[in-house]
Amino acid sequence: MKKYAIMALAVLSMAACSDKKFHVEGTVDNAKDQVLYFEHVDISDITVLDSVKLDADGAFAFSGDSPEAPEFYRLRISDQIINVAIDSTETVTVKAQYPQMASQYEVSGSEDCQKIKELALRQQALYREALAISQSDQLNVDQTNDSILALVARYKEEVKAQYIFPEPSKSYAYFALFQTLGNTLIFNPRTDKEDIKVFAAVATSWDTFWPNAERGANLHNIALEGMKNVRLREAANSKTIDPSIISEAGIIDIAMPDNHGKIRRLTDLKGSVVLLDFHVFAMQESPARILMLRELYNKYHAQGFEIYQVSLDEDEHFWKQQTAALPWVSVRDEENQAHTLRLYNVQSVPDFFLIDRGNNLVSRGDDTKDIEQAIKKLL
Repeated sequence: MKKYAIMALAVLSMAACSDKKFHVEGTVDNAKDQVLYFEHVDISDITVLDSVKLDADGAFAFSGDSPEAPEFYRLRISDQIINVAIDSTETVTVKAQYPQMASQYEVSGSEDCQKIKELALRQQALYREALAISQSDQLNVDQTNDSILALVARYKEEVKAQYIFPEPSKSYAYFALFQTLGNTLIFNPRTDKEDIKVFAAVATSWDTFWPNAERGANLHNIALEGMKNVRLREAANSKTIDPSIISEAGIIDIAMPDNHGKIRRLTDLKGSVVLLDFHVFAMQESPARILMLRELYNKYHAQGFEIYQVSLDEDEHFWKQQTAALPWVSVRDEENQAHTLRLYNVQSVPDFFLIDRGNNLVSRGDDTKDIEQAIKKLL
C-alpha cells in the first residue's frame, strides 16, 4: 500500500561535502603548554585519535571521517573532559576555560552537543548534591541512603521527561543512558524494570534510523540481559509463582481513550499476540487495509490474536463513525499522538508492530514480509 506521510523528513543539505569529514575546533583559554587530547569513545574502549600541545591562544582543530551512525568523542586535558557527539559532517566549535573546562565551556554547531553539555552540568550538580548529603552530620546511614536515592530518582524522571522520551533517537538520549554517579550507572538496566524500558525505547529508535548500528544492537542486548536478570531475581524471591510465566514488558506502553471514551492500555493485552497498528481512516487506502485486518482478526482472534489500533485522524467525529463497528481496540488522543509517534519512530502510515504474548516487541512492518505467517508463528 502507498504510505501516507505524517512526519516531515529532515531537510537534506543541498551543499555536497566533498571530503565527508566532521570537524571539532575552538580554543581553550589559560591552557598554554597543556596537551589537549581528542579521543573516540567506543562501546568498550576509549582511543586517542589526535592531540595537540596548546599555544598561548589555545587554538585547536581536529577532524575525522563522517560516521555512518552517531558516534561519541571527547576533548580531554588531564581529568577535564568535554563530550561531543557526531552524526554527519558538522563542524562543532568549543570555547573552554582551563582548568575547569569540563563545566566552563560553550559549544555551537550541534544541538546534540549542546544538550550533552546540559546533561553533563546536571550530572555534576547531582554529584555535588549527593556528596553534600553523604557528608552531612545530621543524617544517619539510612537517612543518607534514602535521601540520595530520592535525589537520583528525581534526576532520572527529569532526564527521561526532558531528554530521552521526547527524542529517543538523538545522540544526547543515548548519552544520558550511560551517565554515572561515582562508579554507578544512574540508569541501571541490570536490576531496574523502569530503566530497562528506557533502554528499550532508545534501542527501538536506533533500530529505525540506524538499523545496522553496533550501538543500537548493544542497547538491545543490555535491555534483554536486564529483563533476564529481573526475571531470575523475582523467581528466586517467589516460591509460589512458576518462574517460566514471569515476564517483563518489552514494549513502550500506550494509554489512550477508545471510541467509547474508555482508557485502553496496550499492556493490558498481555497474553495475546497483538498487532499494534498506526492508521489514518481518511486516507484513500484505508478501506482495503481495514478489510485485510478484519480477515486476520476473524481468522485468528479465537486463538489469542488482538489488534490495538491508534488512529491519527484529525476529525474525531469521522473517526468514531469509522470505528463504531470494528471489533478490536481503536484509540485516538490528539494531544499525545506526537509523543507516541516519536517513541515508536513512526514516520509514515500505515505502519504496524507485532507484539508477542509476553508484551515483547517482535518486529515492525518493514521487517515483516508475510504478516499472516508472522502472526501464526507467534500464536
